[in-house]
Amino acid sequence: MWAQPPAAGVPSATSLKSSDVRDHYARFARWLSEQTGNSMERKRAEADLIFRRVGITFAVYGDDAGTERLIPFDVIPRIIPQAEWAMLERGLKQRVRALNMFLTDIYHEQRIVAAGIIPPEQVFMNAQYRPEMQGVDVPSNIYSHIAGIDVVRAGAGEYYVLEDNLRVPSGVSYMLENRKMMMRLFPDLFSRHRVAPVAHYPDVLLENLRTVSPRGIDDPTVVLLTPGMYNSAYFEHAFLAQQMGIELVEGRDLFVDGEYLYMRTTRGPQRVDVIYRRIDDDFLDPLVFRTDSQLGVPGLLNVYRAGNVTLANAIGTGVADDKSVYPFVPDMIRFYLQEEPVINNVPTWQCRKPAELSHVLANLKDLVVKEVHGAGGYGMLIGPAATKAEIEDFRAKVLAHPAGYIAQPTLSLSACPTYVESGIAPRHIDLRPFVLSGRDIQIVPGGLTRVALREGSLVVNSSQGGGTKDTWVLEG
Repeated sequence: MWAQPPAAGVPSATSLKSSDVRDHYARFARWLSEQTGNSMERKRAEADLIFRRVGITFAVYGDDAGTERLIPFDVIPRIIPQAEWAMLERGLKQRVRALNMFLTDIYHEQRIVAAGIIPPEQVFMNAQYRPEMQGVDVPSNIYSHIAGIDVVRAGAGEYYVLEDNLRVPSGVSYMLENRKMMMRLFPDLFSRHRVAPVAHYPDVLLENLRTVSPRGIDDPTVVLLTPGMYNSAYFEHAFLAQQMGIELVEGRDLFVDGEYLYMRTTRGPQRVDVIYRRIDDDFLDPLVFRTDSQLGVPGLLNVYRAGNVTLANAIGTGVADDKSVYPFVPDMIRFYLQEEPVINNVPTWQCRKPAELSHVLANLKDLVVKEVHGAGGYGMLIGPAATKAEIEDFRAKVLAHPAGYIAQPTLSLSACPTYVESGIAPRHIDLRPFVLSGRDIQIVPGGLTRVALREGSLVVNSSQGGGTKDTWVLEG
């Protein structure tokens, strides 16, 4: 965004020339140069205090420092010009459309496997593939109703998809709360910039969920199913349920009678038509998946198979966001849509292939290596930042189970000016827009920008010390 941070007014790590500011940041840069370091620090402290009061925290399992943490919020927004966003929106819609077609295909005709485009073992031996879903029809053939697609900007400014999150993607509450915070702290900025709104996301999400209710239901009952208050994303579950005006329920609040699902209420049982579920597949129905699960609803899969309830996202969706399937998404776009991808993948080596494994092992110090089932920034090696001992330890892990890893080059990720202890300095960022699939595919302009707060770090995950920013898409 900025090659270097601004020096005027606010203390900074380096100096800024006007040529370092991209055109769509110019107005914001002028405003920022008028601010003092003390005023910005006060605003940052105010944001932290408000977030703590509201309870915007996330749980860190096994963390000796405590179970709840505040995700650091940066007071400098990430700004995206309209033309850039239009390209991103087009590419994200294309990708999610192809991913939903892939899921429909593998649970029905399996044409892409028969065509030899994806090896059968990549699908049917995948831990996220659910044979129980084979032949099950879902409303409108939509499996991923809510997708969080992680994108990065690198090199000469080109965008790449880093990861597809199609199971229970989180983070949208931070997108909404970050915007509310910026409008509270800096209302004058929004009179200077035409920033596309995001506050209507809960309304769009609810309408999206209502459009995929079982056939014949005119006024569907929608609920949000949470694992409970000890889940790391519980704040988001409660927040979204409240914003949509729907019931937040746990498994014990629901029961199956015949081929229908009901919610216990003070007025007696009420039929449930759509579940926005924030529980992993394994815990949804103890009669089918994990028998020790106390989080799900016994018999839920029977209701689902009968077409009497919609699950968003569908059971078995995870096979499409597994990192071992990620390299094939551009081929999915070509196969199902007869189009070239608008947004490319990051170049990826699959360690299950002997030739690509040899390349990865010979270049570990220069690559990012990831577990195919890993998440949250765990189970990965960032070669340039790793010690020799860490590299050798990871080499042994890859050799022991090559199919469990992929590798990618260390991209020169774009950086955004970020307010840190030393003032304003560049920090690496990514972006997670949220793509909603229902009667139409819709994207609220923007998304969750995550920032690696440690100098030089490429890991943006909150569990690994990352923070978040408000994301502005300019209108005109």
